[in-house]
Amino acid sequence: MPGKSFIESSILVEGLGRIGDLALFVVEFFKKFWRRPFEWRETFIQMDEAGSKSFILVSVTGLAIGIVLSMQSRGTLARFGAEAVLPSMLALSVFKEIGPVITSLVLAGRLGAGIGAEIGSMRVTEQIDALEVAALRPFNYLVVTRVIACVVVFPILTIWTDMIALTGGYLESVLASDMDYRIFFNSAFSDLRFSDLIVDTLKTSVFGFIVAIVSCFLGYNVRGGTREVGQAAMAAVVLSALLIFLADVVIVRISITMFGGV
Repeated sequence: MPGKSFIESSILVEGLGRIGDLALFVVEFFKKFWRRPFEWRETFIQMDEAGSKSFILVSVTGLAIGIVLSMQSRGTLARFGAEAVLPSMLALSVFKEIGPVITSLVLAGRLGAGIGAEIGSMRVTEQIDALEVAALRPFNYLVVTRVIACVVVFPILTIWTDMIALTGGYLESVLASDMDYRIFFNSAFSDLRFSDLIVDTLKTSVFGFIVAIVSCFLGYNVRGGTREVGQAAMAAVVLSALLIFLADVVIVRISITMFGGV
């Protein structure tokens, strides 16, 4: 039907336009990232907001990941008489993929919605316009600080989540088979390479950049009222999660090409 084709074309054009706007927003970030004023105080405040206030959330997430993964894997490995490789399998799974991705998705849900709603509220109440009129460079203050904070904090919280997950797996192993901690941790780290730890932890900086820049973009460009602010917050979480998955595929492929598989 002609009407349906027109609607689909309009949606496609609008989607491509939004992608172009996001690309220009990223370019604007890198242009202003190097320019003064450097809002160090606000950056540290945002790092505290993103880091310490997410500490309990990622701790519970990591503990649950470790315990559940250990419980689910033990029965399968026991069928093949390979229960001894459980610590190594757990460490490889957590450090290489599950820990970084799950932590980033959890933080995307918390921080993405918060950033999108906060900046969106400032836009619809004309606070950003007032800062621009006063020549106070709201982009540096609102966007650059939050992006830097997320880029720094995501790997730190990922390392913490990985260690808590491994501890959770150890606790489950103690309860299930009374495994000695020296055997568990020696086996867990025996197959991990330094390149695995570095690449798969630092890729969360990319995820942090994605979450922050997408959330800031959607909040910064809100037009309308409180309903549009809510939609921007929801879209920030959904789009960030989608882009995290896509970025993970690309990064893992590059990592395998450069460093090989396990």
